[in-house]
Amino acid sequence: MNDQYVLIGIDGGATKVSAWIINRDEEENSYALGENHAECAYADIPGFSLDFKPVPIPQQLEDYHKNEPAATAAEQSQAQTYIEACARVIIQLAEEIKRNNVLVGIGMPGLKTKDRRGIAVLANGPRIFNYATAVESKVKSRGIKFLKPIAHIGSDADYCGIGEKYARTGSLKDIPNAYYLGGGTGAADALLINETLIPFDQTKKWLAKTWEMKNDLGKSLERYASASGIQFLYSQHSGISIESLYRDKIYPLDIANRALMGEKEALATMNEITEYLALLLYERITTLFCGSQNLFQFVNEKREPLETEHPYQGTLLDRIVIGQRLGDLIGSRVGIEMLTKPIVKRLSALIDTSEYLTETAKAHYLHGNQLKDHILFSSPLREAPALGAGIDAYLSSE
Repeated sequence: MNDQYVLIGIDGGATKVSAWIINRDEEENSYALGENHAECAYADIPGFSLDFKPVPIPQQLEDYHKNEPAATAAEQSQAQTYIEACARVIIQLAEEIKRNNVLVGIGMPGLKTKDRRGIAVLANGPRIFNYATAVESKVKSRGIKFLKPIAHIGSDADYCGIGEKYARTGSLKDIPNAYYLGGGTGAADALLINETLIPFDQTKKWLAKTWEMKNDLGKSLERYASASGIQFLYSQHSGISIESLYRDKIYPLDIANRALMGEKEALATMNEITEYLALLLYERITTLFCGSQNLFQFVNEKREPLETEHPYQGTLLDRIVIGQRLGDLIGSRVGIEMLTKPIVKRLSALIDTSEYLTETAKAHYLHGNQLKDHILFSSPLREAPALGAGIDAYLSSE
């Protein structure tokens, strides 16, 4: 790292911001998380409203498409807590290592403004049209300078892909073709073809994001990838309220443990997750190879069907990476037994009996009639979004 500034990557979520110092190895052209980490929950900032209700999404989208954004008073007030939290973690890291010059990358959910420095549509929070400018102003007021302005606010999904590709220990490093599914607060999709990351915003005509698709039960596939979604499924099967699960700290790993012990409600939850995660991965495999077969419906029923042809047809995945909290789960001892092995078995059967894949394609994925060991991979890089944000800031500054 250049001694004159500090590189910071920030993962902004629905409840908090998490920031890391990012170290760059110039000889290897690789990146790694530094030892310094800062975190700030929005609820810890004075003025945060627990009763805040976002503007309805249809209204937000209408404002966005008409280019007539106007934040409500409630949004402006809540936005200040988001801005303050982000500024605090930058200031904390800069002061910890005694640097007054920073280069910052930020990932946040939601649709971005036209200049990509603000948030124009956000499902679970306030619109913040001047996000980057406001954060920069607060940080500068503490005597800390920006090596360059924040280039843009990125998406956590894209940053997962960047982090996994460029990190020293990244699961997409030196892999030609791969699909990444990250499961945290929501689901993050990343696609690597011919060693190049292809943002899902560029594939929308022929490949949909996980959250956009729903199954025959009417549930978004995000339910099966995200930590909160898994709790939701267990709540449905068990009759235990979501509030009680949070209060008693019953999380996905605990649900998997209950399944291992034979609890029927937890087993039903794991079986449902197995079925639809396997189908999702199969959908990715077949769509990349021969175009979409429209195996799922869309959450937005007005969305047009996926096109059945695309520029990358014939692509065979060398690796399928499962990351973030979902990756932690399927990589754990209990997760391997209750999810990974069943998913591999179901996915193997889907591939083996597929009417869409050629025998050559099947042989790429299967040894006999079982998925090859190297195909499904659990990523240990939990902080991929923050790492990717910092890497993107560095690459954007060159």
